[in-house]
Amino acid sequence: MTNAPNSGFGDRLRSAAQARKAVVSRCAGMPAADDPSHLARRAGVNAGREARAAEAAALAAEQARAAEAAAATQAAERKAARDARYAARKARKAG
Repeated sequence: MTNAPNSGFGDRLRSAAQARKAVVSRCAGMPAADDPSHLARRAGVNAGREARAAEAAALAAEQARAAEAAAATQAAERKAARDARYAARKARKAG
């Protein structure tokens, strides 16, 4: 923080007090935490968050089901290929 070369301690105190008053005046225009309009807006925001979380959970569950189905299909294909190899080997030995 740079100060003017001729500013004294009193000037710095006055400028700090003015800065504090500016911050307080900016915050004075904000609604109180228990203001009904503020509470309604927060409730709407929370409902939106919950809805997005529910959508994300549903999407994750659907993706898990799809992955499980793909894994089951791959396992069945591997088993069928193994059984075909086994049958071919058995046919070679028998014939």
